[in-house]
Amino acid sequence: MPHTISDLLRDAARVLAEAGVPDPTVDAELLAGHVLGMGRGEVQAAVVRGDAVADGEADALAALVSRRSTREPLQHITGTAPFRHLQLAVGPGVFVPRPETETVVQFAIDALLASATPEPIGIDLGTGSGAIALAMATEVPHSRVYAAEVSPEAHAWARRNTAGADNLTLELVNLGEAFARLEGRADVVISNPPYVPDAAIPRDPEVRLFDPALALYGGEDGLDVVRIISRRALALLRQGGTVVLEHGELQGAQIREILEGDGWLAAATHRDLTLRDRATTAVRP
Repeated sequence: MPHTISDLLRDAARVLAEAGVPDPTVDAELLAGHVLGMGRGEVQAAVVRGDAVADGEADALAALVSRRSTREPLQHITGTAPFRHLQLAVGPGVFVPRPETETVVQFAIDALLASATPEPIGIDLGTGSGAIALAMATEVPHSRVYAAEVSPEAHAWARRNTAGADNLTLELVNLGEAFARLEGRADVVISNPPYVPDAAIPRDPEVRLFDPALALYGGEDGLDVVRIISRRALALLRQGGTVVLEHGELQGAQIREILEGDGWLAAATHRDLTLRDRATTAVRP
């Protein structure tokens, strides 16, 4: 008896819900789309039509649903993660880019667009998959973007994602020493650093078990890497340049204190679309 997409999705969503997956119906549709070579909207249209699925495709979907039920990240299973207009390759060893970072990178893009220089310079410290750097490079094509990553595993993913971006330079380097040749020249420095305190183990298994610790934990108060980036950005930016830091929703005041203590001007914390504090910006004196 043929399997209908509707039946398979219902069974998949039930399995995922029982496993505690936050959005079981969405994930079931995305996994089905991955197996069938369809977008999510096409899968939903196929449900309305009552389309059938071959046995091999049904088995393939069941295997992926089984993996997702162990709380393996959806993006590791499909091998891709969306970010703004991009589709990024991701997998073990690299932090999966989050939707909230899409709003944070806008501050850096705006700073590049506002620059009066013909080739504004943007620097991404701790690029991970390359999401932030590639967004800047592709959305501000007249800019020069430089991305630094300290993890060899993450650097390999970033190299794959940024290949072909002629205005983007990627380096495997200690963040506190990155891009000495650019000191005093950058228009914006942005970072989504590790900011989870060492003792604050994330609840979600997808984060706790699969995101690399190097991308999550930032010392006793979570802000060790923020302190490094504050000092490095002061050296890299020209006068009037902007630093942009992503952080946890309760860390804005601490980060402003760090920036102001280092001599930054106009430190301000900004909310994301869920009205949670998400990013802090400041201006180099």
